[in-house]
Amino acid sequence: MTLLNRLLALLLLLIGGGLVWLGGALILAGGSLYYLPVGLALIAVAWLLWQQSARALGLFGAIWGGTLVWALWESGVDGWALAGRLGLLSAIGLWLLTPRVRRSLGAPGATLLTRGLLLAAIAGLVGGTAFIFWNDRIAGGADLTVLAGAPADARAGEWLHYGNVPGGNRYSPLGQITPANVGALQQAWTFSLGKEPNGAPAAFEATPLKIGDRLYFCTGYNDIIALDAETGAQIWRFAAQADTTGMFGQVCRGVSYYRQDIAAPGTPCAERIYTATIDSRLLAVDAVTGKACADFGENGTVDLLRGMSAAPKGYYHVTSPPAVIAGKLVVGGWVTDGQMTGEPSGVIRAYDAISGKLAWAWDMGRPDHSGEPGPGETYTSGTPNSWSVMSADPALGLVYVPMGNATPDYYGGQRTPEMDKYSSAVVALDAATGKPRWHFQTTHHDLWDYDVGSQPVLFDLADGRPALLQPTKRGELFLLDRRTGEPIAQVTERKVPVSNAVGENSSPTQPFSVGMPDFRGPRPSEARMWGVALLDQAWCRLRFRQARFDGTMTPVEADRPTVTWPGSLGGHNWGSVALDPVNRIAIVNSSHVLTYSQLIPRQRADKMGLKPVAVPSFENVAGPVAQAGTPYAVSVAPFLSPLVAPCTQPPYGLISAVDLNTRKLLWQKPFGTMRDSGPLLLSSGLPVPMGVPNIGGAVVTASGLAFIGATQEHMIRAYDIRTGQELWKGRLPAGGNATPLSYWSAKSGRQFVVIAAGGHGGILSGYSDKLIAYALPQPTNR
Repeated sequence: MTLLNRLLALLLLLIGGGLVWLGGALILAGGSLYYLPVGLALIAVAWLLWQQSARALGLFGAIWGGTLVWALWESGVDGWALAGRLGLLSAIGLWLLTPRVRRSLGAPGATLLTRGLLLAAIAGLVGGTAFIFWNDRIAGGADLTVLAGAPADARAGEWLHYGNVPGGNRYSPLGQITPANVGALQQAWTFSLGKEPNGAPAAFEATPLKIGDRLYFCTGYNDIIALDAETGAQIWRFAAQADTTGMFGQVCRGVSYYRQDIAAPGTPCAERIYTATIDSRLLAVDAVTGKACADFGENGTVDLLRGMSAAPKGYYHVTSPPAVIAGKLVVGGWVTDGQMTGEPSGVIRAYDAISGKLAWAWDMGRPDHSGEPGPGETYTSGTPNSWSVMSADPALGLVYVPMGNATPDYYGGQRTPEMDKYSSAVVALDAATGKPRWHFQTTHHDLWDYDVGSQPVLFDLADGRPALLQPTKRGELFLLDRRTGEPIAQVTERKVPVSNAVGENSSPTQPFSVGMPDFRGPRPSEARMWGVALLDQAWCRLRFRQARFDGTMTPVEADRPTVTWPGSLGGHNWGSVALDPVNRIAIVNSSHVLTYSQLIPRQRADKMGLKPVAVPSFENVAGPVAQAGTPYAVSVAPFLSPLVAPCTQPPYGLISAVDLNTRKLLWQKPFGTMRDSGPLLLSSGLPVPMGVPNIGGAVVTASGLAFIGATQEHMIRAYDIRTGQELWKGRLPAGGNATPLSYWSAKSGRQFVVIAAGGHGGILSGYSDKLIAYALPQPTNR
């Protein structure tokens, strides 16, 4: 035991030395007084252990007891807070309580106190482990005695738009799968996309459409695939031949569908599937045959780079499906973050669904021009873009566009009044003309990359008032009248911190949706900095103290780092929310990871060699970026510890339900477990419900279920939307970072739930090329 005791002494010496160094720096930064003296005490315990002295036991017990008192004083009875402060010390303490260790140090092998402590620890460990795995069970019923039959309206069993309806509510009126039988849900089929053209992994985030007896969806490199909705067998595949060399992202979230009502039966391309590609083309194919529609553009292709300013390859492309309204396809585009001023235009364009001819263009820098630029001209460069999914209201003749930020993201001194007006706003465009009817800005003069990534969700209030629910990265839910853009739930302008950057003109106030629940998460503080061991916790505390944080909307500055709350992941991202329009319940998933950023003066940025990149990649849109044409580059990163874990206390992801009748939370709980995550990017394998980062959305059914993947954990789940009880889960080969759909198959008389399990590099949720379908077992009498 002498060797083991001395090895433990060396470990405690290292921990204690680190705590002395970090604790001293933390005190100088105005932080906690705890870590320095505890570090000195642990060094003393290490010395006593090396000397094989029993006094090490008493001193370590005093450290543990003092830490318990300090932890309760600082954070109260909070399980995650106590685990971060006491976990490592408790593990070491249990080892020191064992009779063999105690005898090796000259102490009695066991006393009444040590026996009691060991028994309590063992009981707590066994009980806690049992609870974790019991809580991980499938709680939903498996009663298959009575199953709902086919919907009276066949359209109720289809999924015609990305969010099922033009307004994007992600609601299925089907009710065969219920809380009483969801526990019997099983995998019905899987489909593999196959190898990418360039051999590299490509994100698979698509939500298929279900039309007739077929599913239609796109790969990350824009191949369009039609499957049999019952079996998952491929019917046809259209090779888009997208140029993926050097492309960042390879994302296609879905396809769009249009049918010519006046076309004679059997007419080629009477029903069409569209995709907008990562190499900036708009494609149309025959929904029946999978062949290109020759009358659309040039042999089925429209060039989306027409009229755009010159830019490196990949700086502009499209990741979301076109919005379909009034015989038009409305398209935005993704523009790479942070490289320079004057990046490609954020122009919104509408094309005729049959001919592919430009119907109109909304270029905010040329408000009086709705056509293509003339010879030698381009659409206005550097304007805010719309990369996410749009919504439409055919009755009002409006398309609702969630807008991003003017490039670059973290400095705005060069922005024009038009850019500032529409940046990070939801804009209602007239579908006939492309002219703005109204706009509502969710962030003024955005300096935080708070572009509106969530699809606006349309629904009607109980009094019939047409409403729009707009989730944001800020964690704010804005409830607006979709006819006028006027707030329905109260919005208040509040004072926020201002920027001290040279030439900057930040907004002194920002809109807060005080009439709705917010999803920013708890306000960060030094006490909420967290770690699995004391060292990483002290490191995170020190980094927090060294940064500027004056609350939400603290601008990034050059003098010191800035903590941004929420981070640029959100809040809410492109998964938006799912909404039951009958009961007016919204299912809301949110992430809670901070961002740690700092402006870099141009002279220093030049010495670092920061220039606009020739080929965008994840590293050069999420790390130090040039912001050429402004006085500053910027360094942007998640606020992580040296163990590559968030510096803040869990949960890092939540799932919630909001009653839109009362505008109150119905329930809220941690979303996902740490099964597929852990320190140093290792998977723990433990289903501890800590709540994890998430990207993706939910589908809500008429039976009161919400199906959602989205998490860093490789799982799809079903929740009771009224209680929040998790009723079922299915294991996925990677994160289900997409929005599922639900549809009816007449062939077997079953309701299906389908999700793309492609993973997502941004939240480290793995990679897969699988589309997976679930259904109840087929009735035995069929």
